[in-house]
Amino acid sequence: MTASKLLPVTLILGGARSGKSTYAERLAESADGPCIYLATAAAGDAEMAERIALHRRRRGPRWSTQEEPLDLGGALLAASLPGSVILVDCLTLWLSNVMHAGLNVNNQCEQLLAVLPRLAGPVIFVSNEVGLGIVPDNALARRFRDDAGRLNQAVAAAAQQVVFVAAGLPLVMKSEG
Repeated sequence: MTASKLLPVTLILGGARSGKSTYAERLAESADGPCIYLATAAAGDAEMAERIALHRRRRGPRWSTQEEPLDLGGALLAASLPGSVILVDCLTLWLSNVMHAGLNVNNQCEQLLAVLPRLAGPVIFVSNEVGLGIVPDNALARRFRDDAGRLNQAVAAAAQQVVFVAAGLPLVMKSEG
């Protein structure tokens, strides 16, 4: 399969440890072209550093990795090349970074969505589905849950394919291709 056979925008949703990143990596690797991993996480402690290292080892040498915790739209435009596939992992960490930096969430999300039609190759987004659990007990956590839900809805509306992953099993929710 070539990168052009992948749909322009795919969103992979799931809970923590659902298998969504592994599924997204396999989907990206199904194309013949280069795979670019656009990481939004920052290693704030040793445990997170180990998680990042594990992801890198799992991906292997076919992947190039770029890190961008805030300017996701700009990083997508800069990394997007014809024939390549970009995997963004993950939108919810990016949203957390945006909130922590005190940036306007709505503006940042609009900027991200605005670049999608301008990309030269397909992009696969990974995002956590955080709305299936209990209502958070504090205002910041409720705001994060609400903003994450709105972000996921907006990206899903822009995407040609949306897949929900639970227990490592993909469920195609939307496919326009």
